[in-house]
Amino acid sequence: MTEKGKVITRFPPSPTGFLHIGRARTALFNYLFTRKNGGEMIFRLEDTDQARSTKKFEDNIIESLAWLGISYDQGPFRQSERTEMYKKYLKQIIDAGLAYTSIETDPNDPKISKEVIRFKNPNKKVQFSDLVRGEIEFDTTDLKDFVIARNINDPLYHFTVVVDDFEMGVTHVIRGDDHISNTPRQILIQEAIDAPRPIYAHIPLILAPDRSKLSGRHGAVGVTEYRELGYLPEALINYLALLGWNPGTDKEVFTMEELTAEFDFSAVQKGGAIFDLTKLKWLNKEHMKLMPEDKFEMEVMKYLSEEIKTEAKFSMILPKILPLIKERISTFGEIKEMAEKEELQYFFSMPEYAPESLLCPPKFRKDKVVDLSSIKAILSDLKALIEPLKEDFDQSIIKDTIWPYAEERGRGIVLWAMRYALSGQEKSPDPFTLASVIGKTETLKRLENAIQKIK
Repeated sequence: MTEKGKVITRFPPSPTGFLHIGRARTALFNYLFTRKNGGEMIFRLEDTDQARSTKKFEDNIIESLAWLGISYDQGPFRQSERTEMYKKYLKQIIDAGLAYTSIETDPNDPKISKEVIRFKNPNKKVQFSDLVRGEIEFDTTDLKDFVIARNINDPLYHFTVVVDDFEMGVTHVIRGDDHISNTPRQILIQEAIDAPRPIYAHIPLILAPDRSKLSGRHGAVGVTEYRELGYLPEALINYLALLGWNPGTDKEVFTMEELTAEFDFSAVQKGGAIFDLTKLKWLNKEHMKLMPEDKFEMEVMKYLSEEIKTEAKFSMILPKILPLIKERISTFGEIKEMAEKEELQYFFSMPEYAPESLLCPPKFRKDKVVDLSSIKAILSDLKALIEPLKEDFDQSIIKDTIWPYAEERGRGIVLWAMRYALSGQEKSPDPFTLASVIGKTETLKRLENAIQKIK
């Protein structure tokens, strides 16, 4: 028996697929409500569909909850291990005349008959209060005598979920509003086994931008997919909480502790919540900014290639480029994209490019005449300006040294040539930043390399 007045919730996924974000959001709302009210959350695997339930999916659900930081107090319980208890309740309501065994023809093959157990519908109206939807009423007549088990040893969802909630002392059922239509059946079964009615909270579904049900055709929907794409669990939790719930303030970036303190069902909306990947990326970047430097570096290391990590100057250059990486990315997975576009390699090794690349596009020349021979002279002048500087020069020193010269010769021409000589890329950090990262010696070496290319 549970402590009187104590909040008991449950998260009961079916291990027939990977944990998707809709289920994760349901787990989160259960978690936040439970923790705020000092209650207990039960984790139950509804695995009666043995044909589709697998250990792989079960492990994925457990691992995903742990990664998200959603803990539970009891479980995991498995319905497949509770068959004798369901049988006891089935016999009880059959003996009481509230359910009956029916021999029926298989609709797919009239030659085959099968046994099912049907619930004897009292054909009445049921009403319940929902923490999100308010008062809801159903006329159960349309449900007719519905099936609750294939046979005495094979109960179906509506029956098992009611028995489990009763036996586990569940006080609050928090689930997606696609389950609203299941509630009248379950209330009738509750009354048949003399179980108290839990308090319901049906939360809005997560919808795609076109307001259709979110599915794989709209992109990643599994928690594991977002983890592999380099999203932070804190950011995903933050975003899922805001899908259907609003704190009533302008605050958008929350920790789990802050969400727990703020969460209330009175602020949960009734309409579907639109999934917005742009907003999720923005939140992920905001949570990146909150990361301690050592933790950020550890995450970056997971996504850097072994080729880069084995570079001779890696340990010296990595601390210098971490701020640049943080500025450029919204997810850690984008580090791989940067590497594929060769947007990181030039920090560690001499870039390759055609000498003509050192000529800036006409739009940056401002009517100045420029050719490779003039670029060669500019690169030589840049070397002469940099050579007297100290070895550990920083970005501001380099800019102060070069800027007057660039103003005189044409900023677009000078800065393009210098940046291309250092990075070999059309898009990269500014040349002052590049030079400060790779150091004076390497900067001079790359400028000389560009001069030699023109020769």
